[in-house]
Amino acid sequence: MTRTAAAPTPLEYTLDVLVRLLETPSPTGFTEQAVVLVAAELEALGITPVRTRKGALTWEVPGTGEGHVTFSGHVDTLGAMVKAIKPGGRLLLAALGGYDWATVEGEDVLVHTQEGRAITGTVVNVRQSTHVHGAALRELRREQSVMEVRLDQDTRSASETLNLGIGVGDFVSFDARPRVTPAGYIKARHLDNKAAVAVFLGVTRELLGAPPARTVAFHVTTYEEVGHGAATGIAPHTDELVAVDMAAVGEGQTSSEHHVTLCVADSGGPYDHALGNRLRAAARRAGLELRIDLYPYYASDGTAAWRAGGDYPVALIGPGVDASHAYERTHTDALEATATLILAHVRAGERGGAQEA
Repeated sequence: MTRTAAAPTPLEYTLDVLVRLLETPSPTGFTEQAVVLVAAELEALGITPVRTRKGALTWEVPGTGEGHVTFSGHVDTLGAMVKAIKPGGRLLLAALGGYDWATVEGEDVLVHTQEGRAITGTVVNVRQSTHVHGAALRELRREQSVMEVRLDQDTRSASETLNLGIGVGDFVSFDARPRVTPAGYIKARHLDNKAAVAVFLGVTRELLGAPPARTVAFHVTTYEEVGHGAATGIAPHTDELVAVDMAAVGEGQTSSEHHVTLCVADSGGPYDHALGNRLRAAARRAGLELRIDLYPYYASDGTAAWRAGGDYPVALIGPGVDASHAYERTHTDALEATATLILAHVRAGERGGAQEA
């Protein structure tokens, strides 16, 4: 008798998808490969997703009762574009998304040419060698004007770089360097927000085996890092929108790499109190320790949807992520807790409802 391999557990499946997503370049505006990967996973699960004209991906799992909840997350990441080719052949970059230049110094990159080539390089500063520049290196303020891409090609002039097929406006992706450690930590760039998208696929897989009480939609956006991801594409019959994104870990915050967080306010102001309380109730039912936090320098797909006129309550949840917008880290505990909270919320059968104290 032929033995078949055991189906992956929910966590194994989520981690497998997450690592493959992290290895797929998708700086904001250049997300096609990542969207295709997500769509292929859904097709394998028996779901045919819908592409919006803006490039987002959406799908639904029908519920057994009334009500419609949408979860939104983004697959676009931080990145860069070629701003100029310098006289010596190196590249000046323009940032895509909000990050400090110091956080990408020394990172390997791919330059994606119009001809479809991916040319490797490294982000360095103009005084990178301490043996040449001494104290001037330590005193250098990391900003756009002093950061450049050193290409892994024999080029010493702008014309030689142009001959490689590189031009102004080409996208540049940072190497995510995903690692899953024996202790259950996941280290990588771009856990913001590929962790949430992987969780969406894992949750979808679970819901197909046990339909939810309400219809559940998932909306994966492609322009969140520049502020307008979910400004369009949310189904008009949505009763409530839950944005799922990273929960920033750091001094003065309650968020943890081992927990799911409910963000009650960010730079766009407070999220919906009643919906937040329903998520708190779902966490209690599931036995989760839900962290509560505020992020003053943060906005989400929920913010974009509301600012575009979305007429529904919005909340924001997500797994705790350390070193946000740098080389990030979370733990499998946080991924599992986020999935558990989503499942508890959609299986409650609640629609609206009174606020809890």
